[in-house]
Amino acid sequence: MIAIIGAGKMGEALLAGMLARGHEPRDVLVTEPRAEHARELRERYGVEVAPAMDAAKRAGTLLLALKPQDMVALLDELAPHLSSDRLVISVAAGITTAVLEGHLPTGTPVVRAMPNTPALMGQGMTAIAGGAHTDEAHLDRAEALLGTVGEVIRVGEQHMDTVTAISGSGPAYFYFIAETMIEAGVAMGMPRATAQKLVGQTITGAAAMLNDSGEHPVVLREAVTSPGGTTAAALRELERHGVRTAFTDAIEAAHDRSRALSGS
Repeated sequence: MIAIIGAGKMGEALLAGMLARGHEPRDVLVTEPRAEHARELRERYGVEVAPAMDAAKRAGTLLLALKPQDMVALLDELAPHLSSDRLVISVAAGITTAVLEGHLPTGTPVVRAMPNTPALMGQGMTAIAGGAHTDEAHLDRAEALLGTVGEVIRVGEQHMDTVTAISGSGPAYFYFIAETMIEAGVAMGMPRATAQKLVGQTITGAAAMLNDSGEHPVVLREAVTSPGGTTAAALRELERHGVRTAFTDAIEAAHDRSRALSGS
């Protein structure tokens, strides 16, 4: 049995993905303290909603989808009801496997995961890293669960703060760019709906080319950039305003914030 503890947006996305990929509702427990939302989950998905301690006793895999600041208190609450044969998967930003292990029974296998919000559309990107007591079978199980809402990649835990900065926070960077492009179109007299359609499909198509063509982004960019043309003029302005440096600094700031959240 699988328990999803925390049924906010990410927890519910994972629940919906699991059920869509063949998991039976009777094999899933959900913990949700808000009575109204708990009722909605029962009606929408047909799953049982149970207290966290009950879920810890009954489930072989626990997927913890809480905010980082709530994680330690939850672990301390669950630990007396867990045994070391349970797999614990955390999707809380910045919470290291060492922190998870330090609040769980000795030998408990843990997986640290960092998904992103496109998981809500089944298009997520999740990185996972195992703890000291986690083997390939545990990672396979975590990958199968998280793969229900998108792609999964395994990384060394030393890279997880960078993952957070690039893909965890990454959708916000693209939304920022999209917002800027749409507003520029509106300022030049284009209807907002038209500008948003142009920008949304342009980003979707560009992402597909990046993922599927196998080409380096420099090659793809150069293919769009004719000498002396409109794209060259636009890119010259971006370079003049230091956009590349600004993005690098932004990603470094997100990385540093993730490390601060973990206390490392």
